[in-house]
Amino acid sequence: MTSLGTARKHYRRNGEVKYKFKEDEILREIRMYVDRTYDQHYANGKYQATDIILDTGHGEGFCIGNIMKYAMIYGKKHGNNPDDLRKIIHYAIIALYLQDKDND
Repeated sequence: MTSLGTARKHYRRNGEVKYKFKEDEILREIRMYVDRTYDQHYANGKYQATDIILDTGHGEGFCIGNIMKYAMIYGKKHGNNPDDLRKIIHYAIIALYLQDKDND
C-alpha cells in the first residue's frame, strides 16, 4: 500500500474525509474571497481588466506573474496578510481555468 493509500485510509471515516489542515474551511473562505472580488470596484464596469488580458492571450503570464508578486510581498508589505495568499490561490484558479480551456 502506498503512503497515499495509508493517508486516505487514516483520514476517512464512514466515507467522509476528516481534513487534517482544515481544507474544507479554507476552501469555503477562498470561495467567499473570490465572490467578494466580483463586487469590488474593478468588477463594476462592462469588462474586468483580467477579461481583457485573458482575451488578448496573455492570461497565463498574467496569472503566474501575479502569483509571484503576491508570494514575494507576503509577510513584507502588509505583514502575514491572508488575503495575499488568497490572491495567489485565486490567480492559480484562473490559470487552471485557462489550462482546462486550452485542453478542450
